[in-house]
Amino acid sequence: MLNSLLVVGWLSAAIPQVGETAPDFTVKDTAGATHTLSEMVKKGPVIVAFFPRAFTGGCTKELTAYRDRYKDIEQAQGQVLAFSTDDAETLTRFKTELKAPFLFIPDPDGKVVGAYDVKMPLVTVSKRYTFVVGDDRKVLKVSEGQDAIDVSGAIAACPLRKGGAAKPAAAPAGTTPPTQAAPATK
Repeated sequence: MLNSLLVVGWLSAAIPQVGETAPDFTVKDTAGATHTLSEMVKKGPVIVAFFPRAFTGGCTKELTAYRDRYKDIEQAQGQVLAFSTDDAETLTRFKTELKAPFLFIPDPDGKVVGAYDVKMPLVTVSKRYTFVVGDDRKVLKVSEGQDAIDVSGAIAACPLRKGGAAKPAAAPAGTTPPTQAAPATK
């Protein structure tokens, strides 16, 4: 019986995988606004990015990349929630320094970090994990460690919503898009 309980407890705290339902949460961002994942996904995909610590090399690189590619995320009607176990004051300074247009979520008690099972052993610090969450909270992509620093996979996993802006087609490198010829005059 005890073994069964241990297995159930272990499985319920497992890291969400592609195709599974992401744990729901209601959190406050650094500005004090409340956000609920199950409501956010109704507007478009949500990139839930857990990072260990503000002002560190890998975290700065990852979150700067989200900042630099935020227009691509908006095009897919997506949103970013950047989670850390840092306190709200530290994350507010980090967000300001990065000039990040997306939400930073302090989780100093590790409640959401724990729900996603991305807490480092023995300390309340998040591992680097990114989850792209779509309709009905279905996990569309999971990245971890160094793969999570490269945000291109998370952005590519954001599906376009019905009625969303279509991505403009890019001309192949080294070519010029065709132009419409002017009407001939006699």
